[in-house]
Formats: sequence, C-alpha cells, structure tokens
Amino acid sequence: MAVPAFLYGTAWKEEHTERLTRLALEAGFRGIDTANQRRHYFEGGVGAAVKRALDEGLVTRDELFLQTKFTYSHGQDHRLPYDADADPASQVRQSFASSLDHLGVDIIDSYVLHGPSTMRGLSAADHVVWRTMEELHGAGKARLLGVSNVSLPQLEELCARATVRPAFVQNRCFARSEWDHAVRAFCRNHDLVYQGFSLLTANAQELTHPRFHDLARRTGRTPAQLVFRFAQQVGMLPLTGTTDPAHMREDLDSAGFDLSEADLRLVETIATSA
Repeated sequence: MAVPAFLYGTAWKEEHTERLTRLALEAGFRGIDTANQRRHYFEGGVGAAVKRALDEGLVTRDELFLQTKFTYSHGQDHRLPYDADADPASQVRQSFASSLDHLGVDIIDSYVLHGPSTMRGLSAADHVVWRTMEELHGAGKARLLGVSNVSLPQLEELCARATVRPAFVQNRCFARSEWDHAVRAFCRNHDLVYQGFSLLTANAQELTHPRFHDLARRTGRTPAQLVFRFAQQVGMLPLTGTTDPAHMREDLDSAGFDLSEADLRLVETIATSA
C-alpha cells in the first residue's frame, strides 16, 4: 500500500483511544501510529477502532497504514507485552504477536524500534532486536521497518550494519535544531522517510514568533497548518495527535496549499530569527 502523507498519533489518549482513532478515520486519516507500550499507548483501543471501521466499511484494510513499535522494558510500566526474563529476540517476537492480536491484523505495515537501548551508540541488544525485526520483515509479517528517538550517529551505525535499512526514522522535531536538520539530511540522502512528531508541542515558543504570526495572517492559514505544510514540503511525514475533530480536518487540509521557498526558509529558521 502507499504510505500516507499524514499520520495520526495515538499516544497519551488512554480510555479515549478508540473514540479518537475512530474520529481520525472519519476525518480522513488513513495512517495510524501506535506502540505496544501500555505506559503511553493503548494499542488495543486502536485495534477496536480499526475493527469497527473495517466491519462498517468506513475503510478497507488496503487503505489503512498501521504502524506500531517494539519498546524496551525501560520504556514500559509493569504491563509488559512480553516475558521480562526472555532474551531480546524473544521479546520482539512476543511483542509483535501481541500487536497483531491487539490490532486484529495479520500484517503490520510499519514496525518500529521505539528507540535504542542506550543514549549513545547501539548495544548488542539493539543489533539483535533489529535482526529479529528483519526476520519479521523477511517473513512478510512487517512490510516496512523503522526506528524512533534516534541520534544521527546511532542512525548511521544502524544503516551501516543493517541488512534491511529502516524505511522510516521517527523523531521528536525541534525548531531550535532547524527541525532536526542533520537527521533529516541523512534521511534525504539515503532515501529514508523522516517522520516528525511533537511538531507543535515541542515548538510552542517558536510558534509565537512575530514573523510566524505575520505568515499566518498573510496566508490565512492556522499555525498548525503552516507547520504541517512546511513539514510535508521539506520531505517530512508529520504526525498529529489532536483530539479535536475540527483540528483533524484542518490538519489534513494543510495539503491544499504550498508555501514559497522564502516562507519555507522562514519556518525552518524561525528559532534563530531576530
């Protein structure tokens, strides 16, 4: 299936996950991001919304892009989706099987390593986990692979040693680093798709900049639409986690206009503008 131009993120929605995922599908989102990490996600709620949408004919499975993640135990709470005493490869397989059950599907469209096990470099466990993810990909159970919360050196090491390179890199995206410029440049140069999350919440201060407000007034677009359109035009696949159905539709409508090269540069450098 085609990768959508926008993803709906389901983190931190708890008991509202099913309802909000349904609203996102009704608004027109066809890409859903989740994780088998009960601490911050309710993957089963996503699955319930997907099942209902499929049963009612709102969407078909071929139209849906479902992305979930394997999360190490240090990122989990007590509700682990695998045996805490199992080796890393077994934990990946157990987590993946649990995700299939939660989501009610046979194939995951994008399976993501939810961050390396260490802050610097990659550990032996990271390489075992990635090889296991490659096995799932090779078996046709995960169409594409990805990695999240990764630094440039970690990404370079992973790509150098991987048999199957990540198709996606998902990072929290800060305007103060010119929207993760270095990692995005690596992705662009190696045909990887950069997924940006927290595009609004991580940059609240920058989005109050007078020049940004001038841009919003001049274009007649909302700040969120400007950020998401900027992201798409510079090659990002943005995520939004809005809980407002009107904002869901507004965010999707950001695909309906283009920013000039000068305006793209204004947004890219907004954190360093005088």
